Amino acid sequence: MSPASSDIPEPMAAEHLPRIAVFSGANATVQNSEPLITSDAARRKYGLPPRRNPDGTPPRHDIVRPQRLAAPVTVYIEAYSAHPLERDASDLYAPPDGYVTPAGDFVAGRMSEADVPVYAVTIGPDDGLFALPYMARTRDGGAWEQEGIEPLSPAAESRQTFYPDASRIFEEIDRFGLDEKGGNNMLGSKGRYDFVRAAPSGGYVNGLAASQRTDRGLTDGDIAPEVRGEDFFGYRPYHLAHAPAMATLARLTNIVQSTLDRGAYEGAMWLEDSASVEDTAYWLNLLIDTTIPFSCNASQRPHGALANDGDRNLVDSVAYIRSRIWADTQGADAIGVVLVQDEQIFAARDAQKADARPGGFVATGGHGGIIGTIGAPGDPMLTYRPAKAHTSRSAVNLRRIPNVVLGVTAGQTGVNTVEVPLKDPAGMLLESAIPKVTIAKYARYGMDDFSDSAAMQVEILARIEKNLQNFPLAGFVLEGMAPFGIGNESETAALEQAVLRGMPVVCVNRGNAEGMVGGGPGPAFISGSNLTATKARLLLMACLMRFGALPPAADPSAPTGEEWQRIHARVRDYQQVFDTH
Repeated sequence: MSPASSDIPEPMAAEHLPRIAVFSGANATVQNSEPLITSDAARRKYGLPPRRNPDGTPPRHDIVRPQRLAAPVTVYIEAYSAHPLERDASDLYAPPDGYVTPAGDFVAGRMSEADVPVYAVTIGPDDGLFALPYMARTRDGGAWEQEGIEPLSPAAESRQTFYPDASRIFEEIDRFGLDEKGGNNMLGSKGRYDFVRAAPSGGYVNGLAASQRTDRGLTDGDIAPEVRGEDFFGYRPYHLAHAPAMATLARLTNIVQSTLDRGAYEGAMWLEDSASVEDTAYWLNLLIDTTIPFSCNASQRPHGALANDGDRNLVDSVAYIRSRIWADTQGADAIGVVLVQDEQIFAARDAQKADARPGGFVATGGHGGIIGTIGAPGDPMLTYRPAKAHTSRSAVNLRRIPNVVLGVTAGQTGVNTVEVPLKDPAGMLLESAIPKVTIAKYARYGMDDFSDSAAMQVEILARIEKNLQNFPLAGFVLEGMAPFGIGNESETAALEQAVLRGMPVVCVNRGNAEGMVGGGPGPAFISGSNLTATKARLLLMACLMRFGALPPAADPSAPTGEEWQRIHARVRDYQQVFDTH
């Protein structure tokens, strides 16, 4: 339901520039660029083979990339060359500054019809980035043709295309991006930004001096040498791609929460790859305790590529934060984490990538998900406010997660309970705290035989044993048939064995179901509402840290009625969260 007109908060005043924390996430195409390729200007200068189109013809234009001047230089810009119809309206223009003769000399007055009218301007380092020929070469004097010195070069001989934080992206958008009135500075005129490397896509393999940092870290000082695949995560060059691990989730949660706890920010933005931003957005929606607006962005195409969508998404996130359409009557965020993509506002819980193209995000669950429009034309607008708990209202946010919960581990005679520390003395998550949740998927005609035995589910049974050895907090999500969220008889039997060993099981529908899970296989299992399996996995991970493992049966092969009652009672705690988040 839309708020009454008197409850609609006023947008931020035009002169107020909110301070926004911009967090860099893994594999973020929105923070990626195409490879830097040596220009033809450099190839001619150094006697290198020229570039060629795929059909062998020479390119019409050279490669130019945003770069800085090292010293002032005077340039002569041909008048009326910014648009094909400028000359047609030349009577509306002031006279040019002078003319350049065929010999290349600048003269104040026209000497012949061959003289070219020009504007003379001196530009220098303080004027920012300019599109200039890329003159760099490889260390052996050859031309750069891809990220590495050679195709499939090892990491030590490859450059990164991902930016270490978003500061350079913001600078290039402000320099070259144009608004509908022909002006630039589309980000700098709307906010002030601190760039935070929470789980960055690009890293400093040789470290970085504190004086050169463009980010704001939780601590000052030099950045120590960083390791690809541990400290930063990019997918180009493709053969050197790395994805973040479970420990990364704890780190980024701590960095985001600690940053926002400073109280210095009026908004937050999270940047990640389009394939995974939906996961982190929902995790942040569940874990981060904040009352400020939080918007996530991705891009289907790299920064600087033809028809790149990511730059506009960043500008739109700032517009969303400034609009205050997210605010309740006390000024706190009433929406939770959102994904702002292609001029649409998605609730983090319901956003999903469906295709690798601009406009490729969809709402899952069949009951909304796209909660507003970013405008264009017009101001950002919400069509409804999500009813699910989020951020400061989440039952599983970082503040509500205890320091220690009970987990389960393999014992000599069965399953033992064990204390699992979750937080350090400062209240931040330990890297070892993140639970292990595995997705199992129902498939018709999937049983080995007609026995209905749990023994045929070797993958599930092996994961149960592995969890008891290594992951005291663990669980399963069953992506079952719609609309019941159940699997075949052997899957149910195997997952019941997990429940009896302390591992909760959530049942969801296959694919992007358009309704709630109806009933499920029984009170020992959690009904996963209309969540996708990937979103249910994240919520179950958060619940495991909030409630701990289920109480295991002393003898899982012969549980007592009283043991089942204890299990069902704890499952109801989980179920309440799944019904409301």
